[in-house]
Amino acid sequence: MKTLINTLGLLSLFAGQVYAQCKDNVVLVHGNTATPSSWSNTISELKSRGHAESTIYTPDWGAKSCAPCNNHSGSEETPVRNAIVSAINNSCTGKIDVIGHSMGVTLAAQQIDKLAASAVVDTFVGIAGAMRGLLSCGVYPYNVWNSTCGYYGLSVSSPFLDGLYGAPLGAKVYSLKSYTDQVVCSTGTCYVYGVHSSRIWYEDATYTYSLGHFGLQTDTARHQVDLIN
Repeated sequence: MKTLINTLGLLSLFAGQVYAQCKDNVVLVHGNTATPSSWSNTISELKSRGHAESTIYTPDWGAKSCAPCNNHSGSEETPVRNAIVSAINNSCTGKIDVIGHSMGVTLAAQQIDKLAASAVVDTFVGIAGAMRGLLSCGVYPYNVWNSTCGYYGLSVSSPFLDGLYGAPLGAKVYSLKSYTDQVVCSTGTCYVYGVHSSRIWYEDATYTYSLGHFGLQTDTARHQVDLIN
C-alpha cells in the first residue's frame, strides 16, 4: 500500500510538472524582407520564461532582396498559414499566441481571418504594423507603384486592407507603436484618417515607444512576452 501511495504521489507530481510547463504555442511573423533571426531577442525572452523551442514557430516568408515584390497573396501566405495551423494542431493548451512585426502583422492577421482561427488565438500582438495602410504607398488606386502597395498590399484603402478591417484576431489584442517609426511615419505623419496606422481595431490596449521601426521589434521583447503571459 505504501508503495502504491508513493507511486501515485510521483505520478501526481509528474502530472503537475507537465501541466505547469504547458504554455501556448507562439507564432512570430517577421516583416518584409526580414528573417526569423530578427526575433532573436523575443525568442531568448520566451525561453527564459519557460517556453521550449518546440513551442515557438517562426515562419520564413517572402523575397529577401526585393521588398516591393512582396504582398499578401500567394507564396507569402503559405509559410505563415502553415505555421499557424501547426501551432494550433500541436498546442497543449488548445490556444496559441501570435506576434507580428511590420508587414508580418497584416500577414498574420490575414491568415487568422482566412482560417477563422481567432477563437483559438489567446493573444495577438501587432508591432509597428500598417493596419490602416502606408501613406507612402498612396491611397488606392492612386500612386500605387509596386506590389507591396497594390491590390493585395498596404496602400491606404487597398481592397486587401478594406477586406481585413474589423476581422477578429484573438481574445486579447495589443499594438506597439512609435511616432518615430521610419516606415509607418515616413511621410511625416503616422495617422491614417485620424488614427495611428499601427493601431488595431478593437484592441485592448496600445503602447507607445520612442523607438524606430526595427527597435520596436528588437527592444521590446520583455513587454511582448509580458503581454502573452
